[in-house]
Amino acid sequence: MTYTPALSSTVSPRIFLSLGTLSAFSSVAFSAAFAHLPVFAAGVPVMVQTALTQQQFHSLGLLIVGLSCVCLGASRWLLAAGWLMLTGLLLFSFNLYARHVLGFDALRALVPWGGGAWLLAWLCLTLGFARGAARKTAA
Repeated sequence: MTYTPALSSTVSPRIFLSLGTLSAFSSVAFSAAFAHLPVFAAGVPVMVQTALTQQQFHSLGLLIVGLSCVCLGASRWLLAAGWLMLTGLLLFSFNLYARHVLGFDALRALVPWGGGAWLLAWLCLTLGFARGAARKTAA
């Protein structure tokens, strides 16, 4: 069963593709900035390096979701994968950046939820591929 309202087939791929490229761009910009920030004069903490690596990896994931929506159609599984990847970026990577760069620690407890969102995103992507491929072969 697919979920394809009139706008989801055109808007969702563009949203995920655009946000994926912006996220990839910002991960490179953050990497460069963090290398020169006075707060990291002694070196970039491992947690921040992990947040950057995960942001880069999941930026590619957003691009995969966007391209999959174009190729297979925007199913509920693919849309869920995209929104969960974005949620993971906010709760994990951007949360860790705020903590280490700005000293904002109020949302520390949400970091594991970001990792959980990413795990669910990859499972949803798997289901989206499985169902999309079955739909394509049946057509």
